[in-house]
Amino acid sequence: MKNTLVMKFGGTSVGGAQAIAQAVAIIRGERGAWQNLVVVTSAMSGVTNLLLETAQRAARGEMEGIAAAENRLRDGHFSAAEALLSEEPARRLLTAELGALIASFGELCRAMAVLGEASPRALDAVASLGERLSARLLAAALTAAGVAAQAVEASQLIVTDRNFQNAHPDFAASAVKIHQRLNPLLEQEQIPVVTGFIGATPEGAVTTLGRGGSDYSAAILGALLPADDVWIWTDVDGVMTADPRLVAEARTLPEITYSEIAELAFYGAKVLHPKTVRPVVDAGIGLRICNTFNPAHPGTRLVANPPAEKVTGRQVARAVTAIRSQRLVTIEGRGMLGVPGVAARAFGAVASTGTSVPLITQASSEQSICFAVPIEAFEQVLRALEAVFAVELRERDIDRIWSTPEVSIVTVVGAGMRSTPGVAGQIFSQLGRRGVNVLAIAQGSSEVSISLVVNSAETETAVKSLHELVG
Repeated sequence: MKNTLVMKFGGTSVGGAQAIAQAVAIIRGERGAWQNLVVVTSAMSGVTNLLLETAQRAARGEMEGIAAAENRLRDGHFSAAEALLSEEPARRLLTAELGALIASFGELCRAMAVLGEASPRALDAVASLGERLSARLLAAALTAAGVAAQAVEASQLIVTDRNFQNAHPDFAASAVKIHQRLNPLLEQEQIPVVTGFIGATPEGAVTTLGRGGSDYSAAILGALLPADDVWIWTDVDGVMTADPRLVAEARTLPEITYSEIAELAFYGAKVLHPKTVRPVVDAGIGLRICNTFNPAHPGTRLVANPPAEKVTGRQVARAVTAIRSQRLVTIEGRGMLGVPGVAARAFGAVASTGTSVPLITQASSEQSICFAVPIEAFEQVLRALEAVFAVELRERDIDRIWSTPEVSIVTVVGAGMRSTPGVAGQIFSQLGRRGVNVLAIAQGSSEVSISLVVNSAETETAVKSLHELVG
């Protein structure tokens, strides 16, 4: 018998009674193979969006949506409880717990309406309710199926800073709490069903780890228990060579390296949260991505080194992904040449807006810097840059600060690209044959990926074209 497995189920994997029943079957199937099982759950699909949108509207004084949201939450969760729990006392107890959480959501929204604001701390309190509902429902379903389980709030396990809505965990403090809370349950052969996505400050205020953070929660628990393996259960058969909605020929990769998945997760592949990889790598534990609705499929296994297949020619690239809805911002001017600190001031201005920059490129002439920002942030970023460089713009040391129309970042990923001559040539030749214009290019020193900026309208053509290079 193997020792410890952490399994995380995403929103679609707990999206209703049928999906939860499938998750229960998967957990029961692994119960005999592992000494310890820990389950992490997301909120039901769509619930977190409903919670946050309702709270934000309430803060603007739009209170009419609160009761409707409460009803939607009750309908979704109560109907699942009705289908999954046949015994009336257990069902009554569960619906009472779920009802109390839903009522607290309504109270929080009404308080925001009175105050006329939704602080990051208050939004985290609201957003956490989806996972708290889901964990209770899944734990009750497991218990009803004869598997001893208990819902556990991750706010009792994961200690974070006070950076509400995108909190950073304190691994040392979290390790102490995880062992204190989970070890007794595991010793009693119970399965902890932990709320993904959330943590708490040392003072106990609920925080969240950023959208999609349940994967990260599973990685943190896996690293600190420590587990032998972390399995991420989702609604696809693993990591694919491209988005199947764009490329019909996309297929599942049986193995992928940590460096490759880190690039794919960062550059738009939704199958794994970008922060998930590091705790797993640092702890030296396994990670697998599986399909809840096709559990017989082996999924994708993450490995430390490239797969043993011969990497030649068309096998150099492993996958292609794209981030849409970006703008390319450029700072240009002959007065920038040789002037120290321009980049530092530029990115300091961007950071002051709370915006993340997914791609940066600069010509060796030092007469321009360009970088991508999400489309919803570009106006705020431009204003910040114009304020920081007001003197240089007035004196014409900087000619202009401007942005392109909407663009996409298309990224080709493959560990086999490292030190392989001619990869960039293949990529540009492929795009040239399809008439795709490349606006900017960036490659990290790891040589695991090459990122290209293309016009938004050419995204699908670029991805399909470059997927032909995938071996």
